[in-house]
Amino acid sequence: MNEGIFISSFCTVLGAIPALFMKNISHQVKDSILAYSAGIMVAASTYGLIPSTLKLSNMIVLTIGMLLGVFILMFIESTLPHVDLYHSNKRFNPRILLIIIAMGIHNVPEGLSTGVSYASSHENLGQLVSFAIGLQNIPEGFLISFFLITIGNSKSKAFIYTTITGLIELSASIIGVNFAGKFEWINPYGLAFAAGAMLFVVYKEIIPESHGDGNERAATFSFILGLISMVGLTQWIR
Repeated sequence: MNEGIFISSFCTVLGAIPALFMKNISHQVKDSILAYSAGIMVAASTYGLIPSTLKLSNMIVLTIGMLLGVFILMFIESTLPHVDLYHSNKRFNPRILLIIIAMGIHNVPEGLSTGVSYASSHENLGQLVSFAIGLQNIPEGFLISFFLITIGNSKSKAFIYTTITGLIELSASIIGVNFAGKFEWINPYGLAFAAGAMLFVVYKEIIPESHGDGNERAATFSFILGLISMVGLTQWIR
């Protein structure tokens, strides 16, 4: 079995590790980290997942998959009350639950997409898809762990919850590799779904959060750096 699916899923855990050692971070640094991660996630969607979807299917499939991802996340978001992420003293934060659910949901099609891509006949598609998804998994893992720690959860709990989201993706990847014939038609929908869900979380939660403390310029610059970093890395692997 290709090691790419393990590396891609492990990137979620890898991203969670730095968050375990961060203490007393200023709002400007937090906002910059959030914005940089948002840039990576936007680039992973628009420069990795969306082109891969179009390579496997067409605009109709892309539209259906992306809108499905957005609508499902919108439904989840609308059922959860909102609490300020950094200024709430509550131990349970519904906004964090939204992001964890979002990551867990879109990790399934991401994993299936990675597995099926490796099993497909398209040259280098598996490597490209796993690379793009793996790179965005690093800030994704960091965000989940960082958010959980920020609202008062223990570092061990944050790490365990983050690892679980990575295991969900790994399980889906293994299923995708072994049952590629049955799941291949789902692959482009899964890629588009992951892109839509990711863009929803970025635009609805992460970007507004990074602009909430008067650090708009620093956050905007960090967002652009994150986007350029991901585009450059994706271009390099091509």
